[in-house]
Amino acid sequence: MQGTDGSDATTQVARRLSDRIGPFRRALLRTSRAVADLPDVPDAQVEVMRALSDSTTTPSALARRLGLARSTVSNLVSAMEFAGLVERRLAPGDGRRTELRLTPLAEERLTAYDEASTTVLVEALGRLSSEDRDALAAALPALERLHREIAHRDV
Repeated sequence: MQGTDGSDATTQVARRLSDRIGPFRRALLRTSRAVADLPDVPDAQVEVMRALSDSTTTPSALARRLGLARSTVSNLVSAMEFAGLVERRLAPGDGRRTELRLTPLAEERLTAYDEASTTVLVEALGRLSSEDRDALAAALPALERLHREIAHRDV
């Protein structure tokens, strides 16, 4: 199988990215939780907290933003509500619509996680060569564009 540009090199890059992104995210999450002495919060819940960190939203809007099924978001939110991380409330002026927001506990944990993950990454980057650090910095815009391409792909 070749990449859409017809090159085996593109296919190999795609496979390597696919093979490494998941383990990288899990290792960063696991290490950051340990550094911040945080409880075992699943990656999906961290994504929900991040999505809710800047605003209140509805479950449907959250599902669209995260690209998840509404039932998946409903299950995540229920578990997070039980853990004291998310609050549901009726939308002001609309007794039928529910809005979600983070609790102070969730905001505290997200801040601790972000600080710990930054510390973990800064320390790890400091152990790399300057060439590797430069290559990673140069790759960030391309990774952001790649993310947009994947996120906006017609499924």
